[in-house]
Amino acid sequence: MKIIVRWLLLAAALLLVANLYSGVSVDSFGAALIAALVLGLFNTLVRPLLVLLTLPVTLLTLGLFLFVINALMFWAAASVLSSFHVASFTAALVGSLLYSLCGMVIDVAVERLFNSNTV
Repeated sequence: MKIIVRWLLLAAALLLVANLYSGVSVDSFGAALIAALVLGLFNTLVRPLLVLLTLPVTLLTLGLFLFVINALMFWAAASVLSSFHVASFTAALVGSLLYSLCGMVIDVAVERLFNSNTV
């Protein structure tokens, strides 16, 4: 249940990012659900490999290159899906930052919601 609630909230966060920033667009809530799923899969499967391969650059930039990797994941998800659009790499960077911030808030809220019931 926790995963489904998190997935629905992340899809809503993607719609929020699309409404806040003009460089990102999502056609519908259904498209946002699919885009959130693809983003989650990319972040689970591809991102760790990219982080490992770019570790020297990440260390040299004191971790700032991780923002570039996040933007690449965001941009890659948009390139795979026809109903999720990102205008440029800069738009992917800004969109991924906003989406990550929303994701952090959602993670804290979901953890508090589901952990408060297990007393």
